[in-house]
Amino acid sequence: MTGFKALVLAGSRGGVDPVATYAGVAHKALIRLDGETLLARVVTAVRAAGASEVAVISSHPEVRAEIARLGAVALEEAAGPSLSVERAAQQLGTPLLVTTADHALLEPAWIQRFISETPGDADVAVLVAKRNTVEAAAPSTKRTWLKLADGHWSGCNLFWLANDRALGILDLWKRVEAERKRPWRMAWILGPRMLLRFITRQLALRAAAQRLGEVAGVRAAIVVTPYGLASVDVDKPADLDLVREIVGRTQTDL
Repeated sequence: MTGFKALVLAGSRGGVDPVATYAGVAHKALIRLDGETLLARVVTAVRAAGASEVAVISSHPEVRAEIARLGAVALEEAAGPSLSVERAAQQLGTPLLVTTADHALLEPAWIQRFISETPGDADVAVLVAKRNTVEAAAPSTKRTWLKLADGHWSGCNLFWLANDRALGILDLWKRVEAERKRPWRMAWILGPRMLLRFITRQLALRAAAQRLGEVAGVRAAIVVTPYGLASVDVDKPADLDLVREIVGRTQTDL
């Protein structure tokens, strides 16, 4: 698919970013990998996948200078990621691909396959990878796994908002974000029956997605990628070492 718009999240969480400090830069998005900033690598990938317009959320002055250099649209951060995405989606319109500036290894083929495999009746879709797929591609990676009845899963920082109805999921995201310090309240949003299934490891991934969609009033879809590296982002210094190793190994193999 071509002609969609893309949104890249490059906001700041507040405080010192250990990855940026480790790399000696002012912001994680400005880390250089194989001669390019992480932000440049992501913007290049989404454009190559067919994005007609790319916007980046960041209020950091140096990141905004890089956004301008890349010819992307700079959008200001709002009070929290969910509100930032909601405002951006209202401004940009749909369909909209959402990803993050630290998706250092992002490839156009991953995006194209994700979009093509999203069901036509889905309002919103999320890309995930199974643990064995991720560990086969990057054995040393340390991820946070979502442990469910049908396996261990990792998100891939790729989201598809197919139409304006998808904005309902952002309202749910804001509710979850507000309860981030009370995990039991976050889980309770799914309802007591689903919470019990989760606790007893009887909840499967697609059932959870379906329930989240019902709560948000949208049709939600899960797309499973065969690309294990799609789940590798740069969240901590060890992740940066890993992606540098992977890119260096790829260059050696050429």
